[in-house]
Amino acid sequence: MPIPARLTYVLLLLGLPLAGGLGVPLGWELSITITGIYDAFILIFMFWDYHRNRRRRVALTPLDPGKLSVGRQNPIAMTAQTGDAPAYLRLRDGYPVGWTVSPEVITVRLAPQTVQELSYRVRPEKRGEFPWQRLTVWQLTPWGLAWDHWRVGTPRKVAVYPDLLTLRALSIRLTLAGSGTLRRQRQWAGGTEFTELREYRTGDDPRLVDWKATARRGRPLVRVLEPEQEQTVLILLDRGRLMTGRIQGVARFDWGLNAALALALAVLHRGDRVGLVVFDRQVSLWLPAQRGTHYVHHLVERVVPLQPVLQEPDYLGVMQTVIGRQTRRTLVVMLTEVIDTTASGELMGALGRLPPRHLPLCVTLNDPGVAQQAHTFSVDPALAYGRAVALDLLHQRQVVLTQMQRQGVVVVDAPAPQVSTPLVDTYLRLKAQGRL
Repeated sequence: MPIPARLTYVLLLLGLPLAGGLGVPLGWELSITITGIYDAFILIFMFWDYHRNRRRRVALTPLDPGKLSVGRQNPIAMTAQTGDAPAYLRLRDGYPVGWTVSPEVITVRLAPQTVQELSYRVRPEKRGEFPWQRLTVWQLTPWGLAWDHWRVGTPRKVAVYPDLLTLRALSIRLTLAGSGTLRRQRQWAGGTEFTELREYRTGDDPRLVDWKATARRGRPLVRVLEPEQEQTVLILLDRGRLMTGRIQGVARFDWGLNAALALALAVLHRGDRVGLVVFDRQVSLWLPAQRGTHYVHHLVERVVPLQPVLQEPDYLGVMQTVIGRQTRRTLVVMLTEVIDTTASGELMGALGRLPPRHLPLCVTLNDPGVAQQAHTFSVDPALAYGRAVALDLLHQRQVVLTQMQRQGVVVVDAPAPQVSTPLVDTYLRLKAQGRL
């Protein structure tokens, strides 16, 4: 059925003054009859216009969105092909209810005989499988009297995974860096394995000059050192009560999961071994340390079904298991959140058991909204009280982080949505310094 367009309503409303103008000279009964005939012709033309357009419908092909990334703006595309006539379209896809979409309705004018790709972005806030309905299309008829309305495609399921978009970007970055396309940073000179000799460049560490080779070749040569491979990194991901809180609409656990996979990808690209442990009151998932970039796909598939739970995590229990299983020196990365010294006492005690045999790295995923509230001054009593609470929370967590550092724990404290980058950079720095 056609949907009347604005022009049709305007033409129908013009029948009211027509009836009023003819009512006095011709009589009201005749004027109403003439107006009815006028409105009937408008509706007939509308249906005629609608049926003419059915042969001119734009051919739309929704493209498979594939695996979507939680908490990220995922591009969704479709192709539109017009015939011999231009087209004015409104499109609304069948994305799940509650997702953030930009724009919700695509409005576009297409020239005749063109093929154009149309796109929008969706931001899912939960992992899992969700129903995706058919694409709804409205096309304005040639005379502009009606909207031709139909649906395209078939209902299907879409999968929302951890942040695969960031993993792809990080993989490209690490590949370029490893192939030498990107300039290697100076901290790589702290490696422990000799790889090659090359000519001295401005900015190189003079301590790396190979004087014997320089004397033989007659030009300054430096030793290129790279970090050792086959080292072990074990990622412990807390999925307890504090990880159920939402930051920018996404659970803190999902932000931590994104960071864990980003770190795993970096570790595998550097030739090291990585393992992943997810725990609450007990160990929910233990994936032993392996090497090879293909392993990251296995990690992704195994962690997708996991969700945070409203239970207090057993830090001591999982740490005892780690110490019992890890016989060689390991970088143990704990992804969690802290509040104050009382609530985080067990966490600090568990991490304090690792040095000097293992190197502990604690990653805390803070809420940027708390920091923003703490630095927002207001004379309103309620807002001022909220600011005081936020300042106290920041102070308490800083006390905890300082005590961890005194115990020999490396600390990364970053906003949950941006924690992946500082975590990967910290791993690369520790590896370059030979601390693993």
